[in-house]
Amino acid sequence: MSLMFSFRDKVFRLKPVIDSHVSFIKELASSLKVDFWSPDSAELVTIDIDVDIHVPASHSDMVFIMLDQSGINYEVLIDDLQAAVDGQLDSSTHTRSHDYTKYNNWNTIQDWVISITSANPTLISRTTIGNTYEGRPMHLLKIGKSSGSTKPAIFMDCGIHAREWISHAFCQWFIKEAVSTYGSDPKITSLLDQMDVFVLPVFNVDGYVYSWTNNRMWRKTRSKKSGSSCVGADPNRNFDAGWCTLGASNSPCSDTYCGASVESEIEVKNVANFIRQNRSIIKAYLTIHSYSQLLLFPYSYKYGLAADHSELLSVAEAASQVLGSLYGTKYTSGPGATTIYPASGGSDDWAYDLGVKYAYTFELRDTGYYGFLLPESQIKPTCEETMLAVKYIAAYVQKNLY
Repeated sequence: MSLMFSFRDKVFRLKPVIDSHVSFIKELASSLKVDFWSPDSAELVTIDIDVDIHVPASHSDMVFIMLDQSGINYEVLIDDLQAAVDGQLDSSTHTRSHDYTKYNNWNTIQDWVISITSANPTLISRTTIGNTYEGRPMHLLKIGKSSGSTKPAIFMDCGIHAREWISHAFCQWFIKEAVSTYGSDPKITSLLDQMDVFVLPVFNVDGYVYSWTNNRMWRKTRSKKSGSSCVGADPNRNFDAGWCTLGASNSPCSDTYCGASVESEIEVKNVANFIRQNRSIIKAYLTIHSYSQLLLFPYSYKYGLAADHSELLSVAEAASQVLGSLYGTKYTSGPGATTIYPASGGSDDWAYDLGVKYAYTFELRDTGYYGFLLPESQIKPTCEETMLAVKYIAAYVQKNLY
């Protein structure tokens, strides 16, 4: 990894318990360039939630003084962000070859997509659903035993937000598990015999490349807008679901910028077009994010409960139990707006409103100790436990087709 942070950038966790603490955090954010890790922006800060912020080294002394004066409780989660970035890649022996227990860059992932498809012609087929803003292909894999007829399907994407690297790792792991256990694992075998799983291993390809080459903390797309020097929009605020209302910003410089219009981001339009075209067969939509160990479902853009709330909740709770059975990892499940914070323009809400009943967002490990910089040593356990939850949801959908 190239050096991307000056010496000793820090990540703080603030614990606001009264209104003046909330006001303090919002003022801090408006006076200094602060990168919000959780929640996604200053506007979403409320009392009694942990607020994780990345502060540049040049401001950290001032932030310490301001925090002490404000009386807010805080802790330093990451004392030296560059050391955490360097420490994320467990060994310096990063080869060019693809490895499921390492973070792979885009070129490695793209080569792997092509080779795993050609190695498994009876189980995988590959299409490109379009290109990104910078012209990179968006590869979509269809995993399932080929049969003459159209099968019901599940759609899963990883890496909507560029810096959430454990997300990208999970889609690769899922594909490996699906093809290597087909024929031996009864759940996978039955699933792939009866259904297809569409997997988009990297949604926001341009952003992911940029997170490797220029800024490990990059989140958005890389589109350019006339009249603004700021780059990109948040693809998970760009779908037609309460677009640009709650929990989204109309400022192009914000990390939660909703985009110039609905589906202004070509990556979002490509995915939305594919799902629209295949709406009659897609029965579940799973989108993988990090971090905070949550299993969320609609709605995030409003506080009202989804029509299928009780069923979605019971499936999420059961999937969370199964996930925790392996390593004891605790997940919280519920509707996005009340479980974390309101956010409009999200892909899961959009898919649900389109008629995809089983729409879920995973927020993978951890709860903030490493945040977006989960070490490679945790890829395998994170993917193993997440696999159990995804297999549970998939088996449920398979038994409850509509």
